[in-house]
Amino acid sequence: MAWDPLRDLLSTQERLESLFGRASGWTPMADLYETADRFVLTVEVPGLSRNDVQIELHDDTLVLRGERTGLECTERFHQLERGHGQFTRSFRFTQPVQGDGITADMADGVLTIVIPKAAAPDPRRVTVR
Repeated sequence: MAWDPLRDLLSTQERLESLFGRASGWTPMADLYETADRFVLTVEVPGLSRNDVQIELHDDTLVLRGERTGLECTERFHQLERGHGQFTRSFRFTQPVQGDGITADMADGVLTIVIPKAAAPDPRRVTVR
């Protein structure tokens, strides 16, 4: 994958916001790769059920939202590394995608979303009159 400084900056911003801006938020780790006919996004969401995540497509941007609850312990924590609360991740695709063909599956705490690419329009020949 080519280096994209904007993507790296946005990822760093999300992490900083989760650390300092939103005490209860978190950012699940994600991998996005591309094949000839689709994009595949895998996101680590251990402890979440299918009902805890929402996936939406706006234009060519996939938005993933969710929430991990369960941090209701009144004990004093000595170490707290697993994020809790709400999260939002956005992924913009470099080419048009086929929204009605998106599938999602969750297994062993990993959400896998397959986003088919939209078919490229056939070249159109124009007759000169």
